[in-house]
Amino acid sequence: MKIMDFLSPQAVIIDLKATDKKSAIIELVEKLKETKGVEKTDEIIDVVLEREKLGSTGIGQGVAIPHGKTDVISEQAGVLGISKKGIEFNSLDGEAVNIIFLLVGPVEVAGQHLKALSRISRLFKDKFLRQAIKNAKDAQEVIKIIQMEDVY
Repeated sequence: MKIMDFLSPQAVIIDLKATDKKSAIIELVEKLKETKGVEKTDEIIDVVLEREKLGSTGIGQGVAIPHGKTDVISEQAGVLGISKKGIEFNSLDGEAVNIIFLLVGPVEVAGQHLKALSRISRLFKDKFLRQAIKNAKDAQEVIKIIQMEDVY
């Protein structure tokens, strides 16, 4: 499984406007609506926020991977947002996040969802990749960076 299997070039926000966790999730879900035609965005937002109540998806080192499973979507879908200022996300390391990767999948493919989460997490462990993505000028540059690393 590759990240580009569930992240389209149109689903990258190079400069998130959000200043807090909830508004960032809403902004990312709105982009999901725009790129995938998902109509029931409120349900997706609720599912992701409920998952956040279990524990922050801010995994540290400036990265968060909010996620959830719902029956309003038929396939894995991701949206990548980059915040230049950083957003408080109650991360494990206490640091603000600059890279937020929203992942939403259908309820019936739990295994695929976990594989996707693992793939995203592994990709963003590389500090040089994180820095390159934060410094990217546009969505196309972000996609190229991910494609170069997403070969294994």
